[in-house]
Amino acid sequence: MATQQRPFHLVVFGASGFTGQFVTEEVAREQVSPERNSHLPWAVAGRSREKLQRVLERAAMKLGRPTLSSEVGIIICDITNPASLDEMAKQATVVLSCVGPYRFYGEPVVKACVENGTSCIDICGEPQFLELMYWKYHEKAAEKGVYIIGSSGFDSIPADLGVIYTKNKMNGTLTAVESFLTIHSGPEGLCVHDGTWKSAVYGFGDQSSLKKLRNEANLKPVPIVGPKLKRRWPISYCRELNSYSIPFLGADVSVVQYAAYLTVGGITSVIKLMFAGLFFLFFVRFSIGRQLLIKFPWLFSFGYFSKQGPTQRQIDASSFTMTFFGQGYSQGFGTDKSKPNIRICTQVKGPEAGYVATSIAMVQAAMTLLNDASDLPKVGGVFTPAAAFSRTKLIDRLTQRGIEFSVISSSEV
Repeated sequence: MATQQRPFHLVVFGASGFTGQFVTEEVAREQVSPERNSHLPWAVAGRSREKLQRVLERAAMKLGRPTLSSEVGIIICDITNPASLDEMAKQATVVLSCVGPYRFYGEPVVKACVENGTSCIDICGEPQFLELMYWKYHEKAAEKGVYIIGSSGFDSIPADLGVIYTKNKMNGTLTAVESFLTIHSGPEGLCVHDGTWKSAVYGFGDQSSLKKLRNEANLKPVPIVGPKLKRRWPISYCRELNSYSIPFLGADVSVVQYAAYLTVGGITSVIKLMFAGLFFLFFVRFSIGRQLLIKFPWLFSFGYFSKQGPTQRQIDASSFTMTFFGQGYSQGFGTDKSKPNIRICTQVKGPEAGYVATSIAMVQAAMTLLNDASDLPKVGGVFTPAAAFSRTKLIDRLTQRGIEFSVISSSEV
């Protein structure tokens, strides 16, 4: 991508937010990566110069780089001031948008980027926002030759690229995949910042808008090759992983039949999650219920979400494993009537999912946009990670940063 006309290759918008601070640290690491053979000019952006300065000072202290603050630009802009967003976008090749919930704060950033010829990456997990951005901006982004790529964090990057990795490693045609996400925690347990909780509350509370959007889109389903993938029960037992699992409302990969699940351990965890889910689904239906959910996330999530977010010790002790079970047909084997005759198991492993792995994924997606232009879709537009990065070196980049892809087993049935 052309970068010489813009003062900054990357701009982290919302750098003083909870997730934005982690993304800022990750860009700072990338800036001095041994693999880099060129300068990486970048900036942070947001409403408050003081807060942005503090984020850079904390990153400098954490990374042992006392001169970091003087090496990074600061751009003052506000989501309510379109002119300021335009000025930000004009200075960047790629904007990393970290301001959520995206249904409230995401579109002005996308609009400014498209109109000013700037690519944009976000870490949104809100289906309504992602699909609305496609219908409103895909054609204009294509005309401008820019890439708007949503969900470029956890879980979509590991899920999308995990399926693509599985497809590439199978010696034949992959037709269906089940993935199982396992989150590992230390003695202090798990915690997620309530920004993610708010996005879920607003999303579930406005499902009718998403349904209307999809009806208007009238998308055709992906053609099915081989037997139809049977969905598991809402609570099922995975023998291979020795764990109960529930459906995971995350990424939806469209290159094959795909079903995603979250492992939840033993029956005690299942019961706890069932009660939390029932509370959530009941309260989210009503305005007063949504207000209570947002005001008391720790209470209604049984301690999984809080306004403070995870501690550093919780982050350091946490990791994730995403296991993929794929099936398909060997080369030359008929797919019309016969059962799949190949099975493959792959894994993606990485550090703490919500903030560390998300930041690595987002920054490496941005570096892929900057450096792998010939392997991106030929014209710009609004894309999922799978559609944008399937032919790039993003998997290699992630592996170098600690998100590892591997084949566990592969065999003919």
